[in-house]
Amino acid sequence: MMKSLAACCTAALMLLAAGPAVAETQQPAAKTEKTAKAGAKAEAPTPVDVTANEMEILDKEKKAIFRGAVDATRGTTNLKSDELTVTYSEVKQPDGTTKTDATDLDAKGNVTIVTPNETITGDWAKYNPQTETLTVGGNVKLVQGKTILTGNELKADLKTSKTQMTGGRVKGSFVPQ
Repeated sequence: MMKSLAACCTAALMLLAAGPAVAETQQPAAKTEKTAKAGAKAEAPTPVDVTANEMEILDKEKKAIFRGAVDATRGTTNLKSDELTVTYSEVKQPDGTTKTDATDLDAKGNVTIVTPNETITGDWAKYNPQTETLTVGGNVKLVQGKTILTGNELKADLKTSKTQMTGGRVKGSFVPQ
């Protein structure tokens, strides 16, 4: 049986959670450091590389919009779409600095999310990093190895590892490994 769909989606969403790094081109955000314990070496944040035909930053609305052949990669995860809108906010840190955090990500048109273990396609995708919820809609197809699931809408709660395919008939072709 294939591993949890929500777990499969987690890697794909790690790409999206770092989306507003683009806003750093406008004003640098404070670097965050992750340490396992005191005295441990800081782990550098994984960069997000985004290419598109055009980019627009709506600073008052706290949005970065990428249009045309959007291709975003973070580590081994890739997201492609016709348009990607990243809504972000400035979060004050305990040390007084501010950090840019993504609050919502909205991909539209020919959405494809590829990780080392699966490929998810659909007409659109929405992700909320704070609630860790993903919804992919419109001709959704999830492929993991030879296992294929299709439906109209995929909803995944990454905190609870619950995944649900809804919106009409759902089809699954499960190939034991």
